[in-house]
Amino acid sequence: SNCTDFRPPRGVLAMTAMAAAPAAPQAPGATAIVPGEETNVRVAARIRPLLPQEKAANCCSCVTVETETQQVTVGTRRTFAFDLVFDVDSNQTEVYDGCVSSLLDGCMQGYNATILAYGQTGSGKTHTMGTGQAQLASPEAEGITPKVIRNSFLLLEQNPDVVHFKASCCYLEIYNEDLRDLLQPSAGLKHGIAIRENPDGVIQVVGLHAEECASDAEMLRCLQDGSVQRTTGATLMNEQSSRSHSIFTMILEQRVQRRAASRGGGDDSSGSPEDAAIVAPTSYRTAKFHLVDLAGSERAKRTGAVGSRFKESVAINAGLLALGNVISALGDPAKRGCHVPYRESKLTRLLQDSLGGNSRTLMVACASCADSNFEETTNTLKYAHRARNIKNKPVVNHDPRVAQLASLQDENEALRRELRRFAEGSAAAAAVGVIGLGSGLAPCTGPIAQTGDDALAEQLQVLSAKLEAAEVRSTDIAGRLASAEAECEAVRRSLA
Repeated sequence: SNCTDFRPPRGVLAMTAMAAAPAAPQAPGATAIVPGEETNVRVAARIRPLLPQEKAANCCSCVTVETETQQVTVGTRRTFAFDLVFDVDSNQTEVYDGCVSSLLDGCMQGYNATILAYGQTGSGKTHTMGTGQAQLASPEAEGITPKVIRNSFLLLEQNPDVVHFKASCCYLEIYNEDLRDLLQPSAGLKHGIAIRENPDGVIQVVGLHAEECASDAEMLRCLQDGSVQRTTGATLMNEQSSRSHSIFTMILEQRVQRRAASRGGGDDSSGSPEDAAIVAPTSYRTAKFHLVDLAGSERAKRTGAVGSRFKESVAINAGLLALGNVISALGDPAKRGCHVPYRESKLTRLLQDSLGGNSRTLMVACASCADSNFEETTNTLKYAHRARNIKNKPVVNHDPRVAQLASLQDENEALRRELRRFAEGSAAAAAVGVIGLGSGLAPCTGPIAQTGDDALAEQLQVLSAKLEAAEVRSTDIAGRLASAEAECEAVRRSLA
């Protein structure tokens, strides 16, 4: 695929509660999902311990974490409250179980999800997200992104209601305000990647490759290959500083068939598979999970950035400033209803639906406890605290055209099964007649036998007519869908 939507496809609607899968258990601190209801952006604060160079410089901790009240105090005066807080001794599993697992459960139900790692350079964002080479090579240091990939495939394979699923991923970075495809770097440079918005307000990244993956191992390989291509560099504050913002997107498409009562009204376990397949409602949904590792804010006098490194820091800070302006516009009650400057940068443009749109969003504010970073830590926590006021309106993503086509295909298959059953019944009746003749018994003749044959023939004729009509409708829908996709592809090529 050469075009990736960062919002639901055209024609996406909210599914009803009957079509959605049963709600999964919520993680501690998570809120239940109510379709169509506004939810606040959840914010977690993670404080990293002192680094060896900070200890050598006699730096002290200036941050106090209160896990019982979910508060972080900087110095002695500034206290910030969050949905979850993680102290310096927290590990990767605690972070995932505390605030990420519930987002993945919602993604399995068809809700878009976004996780943003935000903070100063060298504060542990890449470590938390797990997109660095060291985190990908060590199971103990495995971060959020690889855990999401592994658990998503595990949940899909273990869910008995999922009849079919397709998983794909794309990986891009924003470097000096240019978009780069990390899965196909050479193709992206040749053809170019651009952000487009169609008349329905759907944000699309034209020219971005989406790789279909059959297993978690294949998707983890894509993550590792893309992370190798990401732009990094050494500064005085971080030996492997990310010089770009990266977005890894996992796209999940599911065909779900929930268990239903059999024709007799009892549990479907006592009925035949054909009976259960005919009466079980089928839903088709898609969801996207964006995992965003932002480059850290930095000051040139502390990082020692000069030349190209200084140019990179200017672009990084400009993108983060635009993100801060969006957070202020959405999170400040006094600015509610005012213009939101999404177009100030490509970063905020891509995150338009994650902040104030159709997504369940988590921001992980990564901060240092060193007193030398007092001001940067305070600013990070201040913006993150303000983001808690942002309201999103997530809905289950459902494409009605695909659902109608798949429903007709299911109906065709059910009718074919019925025809096979009647054909087998006819063959069995004929076999009984032959056995009766061989045993010297008189075959059943007369009005009774004729009535049975006429009824069977009539049922076969009705089923054949239904099957023919369903196949005609299915072919018509498939043709219209292919025509619409061809028109969309022509428009994309003309805009590229």
